Amino acid sequence: MKTLSILGSTGSIGVSALEVIEQNSSSLRVLGLAAGRNVERLKAQVERFRPTVVAMVDEEHAVQLRNLLGSADHTKILWGTEGYREVATLRESSMVISAIVGAAGLLPTLDAIEAGKDIALANKETMVMAGGIVTEKARSCGVRILPVDSEHSAIFQCLRGHRREEVRRIILTASGGPFLRVPLDKLAAVTVEDALRHPNWVMGKKITIDSASMMNKGLEVIEARWLFDTDIDKIEVMIHPQSIVHSMVEYADGSVIAQLGVPDMKGPISYALFYPGRCPGGLTRLDLLKVRTLEFLPPDFERFPCLRLACEAGKTGGTMPAVMNAANEVAVSAFIEDRIGFMDIPAVIGQAMALHQFREVESLDDVMEADRWARKTGEKIIKKIKEKS
Repeated sequence: MKTLSILGSTGSIGVSALEVIEQNSSSLRVLGLAAGRNVERLKAQVERFRPTVVAMVDEEHAVQLRNLLGSADHTKILWGTEGYREVATLRESSMVISAIVGAAGLLPTLDAIEAGKDIALANKETMVMAGGIVTEKARSCGVRILPVDSEHSAIFQCLRGHRREEVRRIILTASGGPFLRVPLDKLAAVTVEDALRHPNWVMGKKITIDSASMMNKGLEVIEARWLFDTDIDKIEVMIHPQSIVHSMVEYADGSVIAQLGVPDMKGPISYALFYPGRCPGGLTRLDLLKVRTLEFLPPDFERFPCLRLACEAGKTGGTMPAVMNAANEVAVSAFIEDRIGFMDIPAVIGQAMALHQFREVESLDDVMEADRWARKTGEKIIKKIKEKS
């Protein structure tokens, strides 16, 4: 029986993970759940899976959860940073699914690694902000980091059984999102509702907006650099609108190995949870005769400037990826709140990166300070944009 804690249980990845766990209850058990503010959903999860410990973002929401569950329920309910830390380091759990959205996932993921837990990693920002620190910590603690993102899971599978020194390049595929063929002069006027209409995947708001801007793919480039210990110049992005080929690896002899499957996150989640084995019946079978056409296109950096900015940050290294990530988070929040337009998102990120004084990352404090600086700077840039509009 594999015992699990989930950081971000009420988000799209957490919900899919719990579906996998429910389908495999004889071999998987949940002991800890951490969520944000979705009290009703966490209540339902507690009642269904009976974890020993849960945590919410703050005391107010924790109290709401206790009132909903009633005094007869003996689940330990915590909140805040310490609550997340306890769920992440729960002694009885052997693996932690890290699925908290954004920079908030970094510290509890590091806590879990230090506690010796294997990590099923869905939080790409952890690697973007502090990939060097995280991978070194995992090595020193003897912890495995198993990717849950569909693209990184695909690469992980394509690399299995092959020599890393024979890899010529890693090819990350991207759907292109809802704006792949929208005229460029129309992008400034797109709405939040437009950006949330992803053609292939059902995800949370933040990651869906990132997918529409292709920032999501830029974050994945940086994540792949650390997960697979690969020079960032050997990682390429290719638009694949059908989302059937989840990523590819090209080897020195010219062979290209690809991983294919229907676009369903339960596939990569299952692979991480059952690795090195596979979960039978984990996905709907792929019928290529129905798909028929697989299309591949080069990325358009004029259409998707966020992808260009993320790749630049990855190549610069040091504190720049943390700055880029934080600026993107505040810009996406401002867009969702209708404070700026869609094409203002890359403007905020680009200005923050231009203002930042790069430095090498020597400690976690360097990362967190860069994150704080970028959030404050990003808000100032957003305020100026709003004043001009």
